Amino acid sequence: MARLLVMYKTPQDGSAFDWYYSEKHVPLAKRIPGLRKYEISRGAVGSPAGTSGYHLVAILHFDDVAAIQAGISSPEGQAAVGDLQNFATGGADIFTFESRDA
Repeated sequence: MARLLVMYKTPQDGSAFDWYYSEKHVPLAKRIPGLRKYEISRGAVGSPAGTSGYHLVAILHFDDVAAIQAGISSPEGQAAVGDLQNFATGGADIFTFESRDA
């Protein structure tokens, strides 16, 4: 398995972010080809030291990194990436990695 991890930094308006994310962005992102599972954080995103500069974390599951790349390169993936400018006013950090059970 592989993961696409999106860490959304604190937006200018948290309520507007939350509405747009759940009502507009998630349905758009769920159309990405190859997506197996879509998880998001619930509640505050903290760190061992306390608060963090992140508002929400999304974890998208794919079969492998090649599937992530193909999905993001698709028209649906490009639409989801392009949509970030519509709500992620704090910015976002995006990571991809292979995963395995330990």
